[in-house]
Amino acid sequence: MTSSAFLPAPLSQRPLGQSGLTVSGLSWGMWRFKGDDLAAARALVDAALESGITLFDTADIYGPDNGEGFGASERLLGRVFAADRGLRDRMVLATKGGIVIGTPYDSSADYLQFAIDASLSRLGVDHVDLWQIHRPDILTHPQEIARTLEDAHKAGKIGAVGVSNFTVAQIEALTHFLPMPLATTQPEFSALTLAPIVSGELDVAMRMDMAVMAWSPLGGGRIADPHSERERAVVAALRRVAERYGVSVTAAALSWIMAHPARPIPIVGSQTPARIRESADAYKVRWTRAEWYAVLTASREEPLP
Repeated sequence: MTSSAFLPAPLSQRPLGQSGLTVSGLSWGMWRFKGDDLAAARALVDAALESGITLFDTADIYGPDNGEGFGASERLLGRVFAADRGLRDRMVLATKGGIVIGTPYDSSADYLQFAIDASLSRLGVDHVDLWQIHRPDILTHPQEIARTLEDAHKAGKIGAVGVSNFTVAQIEALTHFLPMPLATTQPEFSALTLAPIVSGELDVAMRMDMAVMAWSPLGGGRIADPHSERERAVVAALRRVAERYGVSVTAAALSWIMAHPARPIPIVGSQTPARIRESADAYKVRWTRAEWYAVLTASREEPLP
């Protein structure tokens, strides 16, 4: 007998860990937020807000991958804020730091202090709601990192703190020294990238009441444009559910992530207003256990034990 009961509906609003902040169930990411067209940049921000997205995720390293300078994405968002001073208050603003081109990672006290101040300057704000370490620096003791984040928090420069691309052990080590809880962990997670399930990161997030922000939730475009047999099988399992609700396969892929009991927040990376708005269709989709596990099994390419 197959259970036909639906899993809980995706959350349109949820707590950001224990930070006291409430955020949308989807986030908008600005890795490819670029250019000099201020009106086009503002249209993207408006599309996200109109879709109910309140959590905006950027980073100081966003720029070079677009052929622009370090900090270019933050700087562009700062220009959008400068043109409309009330816009900043309509969102929960998150940024990241700790990647240094050519190093590649530095979470020393001196560098993190510099990185936080530089991000605030580029954004034209005196405070970000969430600041995350972008990649773990193996050469910095977690106690030093914790002290630096605590000092920035006490100074009013950052609100909640989080990590990105950390292992479970690295999360637990930093948490041990932090006087405040980690609000977020940000792994790569999609129907094609199952590492957070396998590593136990989603489990530790539930145990520690951290919000999970899932980057590359569409598998780097492979869900929209599958090539391998595995990718086509995953998309077929997603499509069966998408067609029932009259939504795109990408919306179903986002909802599949959101159906996990950790309630991960997919970071939508589209830089097209129509596709940003389309992401809200994820809230329409409900999964049965059998359907959800069918996607997982297709991705694993072998039956569950």
